[in-house]
Amino acid sequence: MTDPVSPGPPAGDEVLRVEHLAKRFGALTALRDVNLHLGRGEVLGLIGDNGAGKSTLIKVICGFHQPDAGRIFVNGEEVTLRSVDHARSLGIDTVYQDLALVNELSVYHNMFLNRERRIGPLLNNRLMRRLAREHLADMGVSIADVNAEVAKLSGGQRQAIAVARSVYSDARVLLLDEPLAAMGAKEGALILDLIADLKARGQVSIVIIAHNYAQVLQVCDRINVLQHGAITFDKATSETSVAELTDLVVAEYRASRSARVAGQR
Repeated sequence: MTDPVSPGPPAGDEVLRVEHLAKRFGALTALRDVNLHLGRGEVLGLIGDNGAGKSTLIKVICGFHQPDAGRIFVNGEEVTLRSVDHARSLGIDTVYQDLALVNELSVYHNMFLNRERRIGPLLNNRLMRRLAREHLADMGVSIADVNAEVAKLSGGQRQAIAVARSVYSDARVLLLDEPLAAMGAKEGALILDLIADLKARGQVSIVIIAHNYAQVLQVCDRINVLQHGAITFDKATSETSVAELTDLVVAEYRASRSARVAGQR
């Protein structure tokens, strides 16, 4: 038995909606019938067991994969996302676990990666340093020296730089794929505070994939559970709990395990 999926806010309050999205890779069906919506300024938590299709869904929304079926709406307009660059031009950006930062480059060079400021053919390093300091400070991200190599920073600081870069590039829908993975409590708190700050400003809408349900409930407005290629659960965080979310995922695992055992007999 699954919870009914919310129809979502009125169209004018939505920045993103997907309807009946499907994606197959040969004989494997990764997404079967996904319906998802994201309100303006909302933080949506997306959870599910390993292999549920969460990362595939993110890659479809960001233009990396083309869906086999379904419709995508951005700000109420139906779109066909041709590429990652096309999605970015519509304000959709993604921060993956591997961050796409260049460890050997400075903080400020990473902030302007592929968007470098120039004076003629030369890099305007002075301007990029100043803008990087200003933007990170405005977002409450504490980096002692923007000249430092990214490799020398903590995991939380690197994640914060990747998020700040997306927001600075005018992202309006930010997709965060496991931003808290393999982080200690202090580093995780830095990212949670950053997400909470972005949420308070209302300048960006966020979908966050995470496995720590307590952290998800701390920063998200609403939770979706992806199971068997579809969203089966959609509730406000105030209406659910860590125990309920855990029970859902554990029940799916047990059902899958029972089916595998039965198939081996």
